[in-house]
Amino acid sequence: MTDTPGSADERHGAGAGPLAGIRILEVGTMLAGPYATMMLADLGAQVTKLEPAGGDISRQVSDSYFASLNRGKRSIRLELDSDPGRARLGELVAESHALLVNLKPSAIRRLGLTYDALRRWNERIVCVAITGYGLHGGDDPAFDYVIQAAAGIAALTGDPAGPPTLPGYSSADNSTGLTAALGLLAQIVSGRGGQIDVSLYEVMLSQLNYHAAAYLNDGKRPQRRPFGAHSYYVPAQIFPTAAGHLALFVTHDGFWKSFATEAGVDGFELMAERVSRREEVLAAVTTALAADTAVNWEARLRPLGIPAAAVRDLPAALAASPEAVVTAGRYRLVGNPIRVSGYRSEYAPPPRLGEHGDAIAG
Repeated sequence: MTDTPGSADERHGAGAGPLAGIRILEVGTMLAGPYATMMLADLGAQVTKLEPAGGDISRQVSDSYFASLNRGKRSIRLELDSDPGRARLGELVAESHALLVNLKPSAIRRLGLTYDALRRWNERIVCVAITGYGLHGGDDPAFDYVIQAAAGIAALTGDPAGPPTLPGYSSADNSTGLTAALGLLAQIVSGRGGQIDVSLYEVMLSQLNYHAAAYLNDGKRPQRRPFGAHSYYVPAQIFPTAAGHLALFVTHDGFWKSFATEAGVDGFELMAERVSRREEVLAAVTTALAADTAVNWEARLRPLGIPAAAVRDLPAALAASPEAVVTAGRYRLVGNPIRVSGYRSEYAPPPRLGEHGDAIAG
C-alpha cells in the first residue's frame, strides 16, 4: 500500500468526508454489498466496483435502481477468473484498505476474494464477505425474502388470522449491508488486516434480539398480534381512525396520561394494568380514535410529546421530507442518513460500466 489509515487529520483536510483517503474495492451484486459501500462512499471513501464484462446484474433492473445503490463510485471492468484479471486485482488490493464482496461462498473462494488469498498482496487488507449463511455455511440460495422466512421474521409479521408476510422492502439485505460496513470499519480502525464474515441469516437473527432473549431465558414464544401490536407495551400498535390509520406507541405512564386526557379515555393509569387488561384498553382506544382522522390525531398528539404518526405511503413521506432527497447527476435519490458535523456529502452519479478502467480481454 502507498499509505495506511491514520488519524482523521492525516486522512483528510477540513470539510472532507470522515472516510476521505480510505480506498475500498467492491465485488458486489444487487443490494447488500453495493448498499454497504455506497454508505461508505457517501462519507468520503473511494469505492471502486470491480464488474464483469456485463456489469453488476442490477444494471439490468433499471437505471434508477442501479443509481440508488451505486452513486459516487468508480467502475472497473475486470474478469476475476482470468490471469490478467487476477494480476490486476492484486495491484488494486496492494493499494486499497478493504475489499467487500457479496457472492456465494464457493464463488468467493474460487475467485480468490478471501483474506488468505489476498494477504500476499497486502497484509493489512480487510476482506469482508457477505453471504447468506456464512463463509462456511454452504451455498444454499439466500435471497432476502428466503432469509426473512428462515430466520423467523415472516412468522412474526402480518395479522395472526392471515398468513405470514414480509415487509415491503429488502430489510435483510439493507440490514446486512449496514452491519458489513460496520465490521469493515471496525477492522480498519484496528490497523490489522483480516477476514470479516457477515451473513444475512445471522444479522436477521440478531435483530430479533428481545424476542430471542424472552424465549431463550423465559420460555416466551413470540407471536403475531393484530395491527402489529408490541409484545409488551399497551397501547403500541396501528389503529384505525375516522380516516386513515394511526401508529400510537405508549411506552410509559406519562404518555398514557397525556393521551388519555386528550382522547377522553378513563382509567388504566399504570402500564401493568394496561398489559393485564390489553383487550379492554385496545377497545377503548379504538373507540376514542374513531372520532377523528389519523392526520388530525397526529397534529393533536405530537405537541403533547406523544409518539404518534399517521400512516403515510412513500410518496407522502418523501413530500413531507424534502431535505432527505438529494441529486446525484440526473437522479433524485434518498441521501445518506448519517449527518457529520462540518461535512456535507457531494453525491456523484453512478459510474458507467468500466468508466475508470477496463481489463477485459478481447
